[in-house]
Amino acid sequence: MLKIRLKRVGTKKQPTYRIVVAEARTSRAGLIVEQLGLYDPKTNPPTVTYDEDKVLKWIRNGAQPTDSVARMLKSKGTLDKVKVTVTAEAPAT
Repeated sequence: MLKIRLKRVGTKKQPTYRIVVAEARTSRAGLIVEQLGLYDPKTNPPTVTYDEDKVLKWIRNGAQPTDSVARMLKSKGTLDKVKVTVTAEAPAT
């Protein structure tokens, strides 16, 4: 199963994270499928940048965001777009 999660990069006490798509069983620093964006917690407020089209594509293809990434996506409104399109595409019965 694929997960959208954070991959830690940077030096000691200077963390920066990449938002990536990776296999759920790999380690945090393991191989990734695709990089989607960046998260920098050191700035005030923390900086979150990502390619929204790529994130939506991966979620529609079955990738599950982790809790921390889901909070970031929800604060930017990306998860709301996925739920709206999924309900809009569902056939009316």
